[in-house]
Amino acid sequence: MYALVAVSRGHELLRKIALPAMSLGMVFQFVALAEEGLLSNQLLTASIRNSESLLAFVVMVAFMLVYAFYRTVSPGIVAFPIVFLLTFVSALGQQPFLGTSDGLRTGWLLAHIGLIFTGYAALFLSFGASLLYLLQERALKSKNGIRILTNLPSLGTIDEIGYRSLLLGFPFMTLGLIAGSVVAQAKFGPGYFLDSKVLLSILMWAVYLIMLYTRWSAGWRGRRAAYLATAAFVVAIFAWAANFFSGMHRFVQS
Repeated sequence: MYALVAVSRGHELLRKIALPAMSLGMVFQFVALAEEGLLSNQLLTASIRNSESLLAFVVMVAFMLVYAFYRTVSPGIVAFPIVFLLTFVSALGQQPFLGTSDGLRTGWLLAHIGLIFTGYAALFLSFGASLLYLLQERALKSKNGIRILTNLPSLGTIDEIGYRSLLLGFPFMTLGLIAGSVVAQAKFGPGYFLDSKVLLSILMWAVYLIMLYTRWSAGWRGRRAAYLATAAFVVAIFAWAANFFSGMHRFVQS
């Protein structure tokens, strides 16, 4: 609700209240995640619910970085609902750890998780910027416009946020997939490429690469880049959902 109000008139008071509140919420969430990990003596990602909470935290960190550079809360239109849903579902479904394999303690897997989550967060922000671009473009072309969207950044700024999010996220996503491949190769052999989670992750990476390539070579900006970012976001959602039925990416009961 705040994200919607923040791009309309008269949002300064809410900005002064909500941004500190969200920052404090991030501190509490970090403490909760750290405490859970220390008490259980296991990786937070051993449980799908803790993974959801951790991803929500990383998305908020990425949003705060964007706000620090551009002083706009507009990407929150997408980031805040994603963070809320991930955290809410995690809180409702949380249960104690039941144990996990020693493989989850390897440095390669730690690197895989951290890098992939950072790539996810950057991709979500890029999608948010793309959605804002389409809304702002439509408002500018329409005679009446979308009256509620009165405080969005310029099209150039929105496009830059989306592009820089891609530049940040792509190397993290790439290195994360490489680290995950090392772990999977050691445990499962070449057959891991047939897993649904792996196939969807590779597809997501391919769309990621296409987005960057079309910007560099063909100069794609604006609407076409926004559509590609939306496609990557949809694939990312399916790739995350594949955790629930993947033969390799099994979490302990949560």
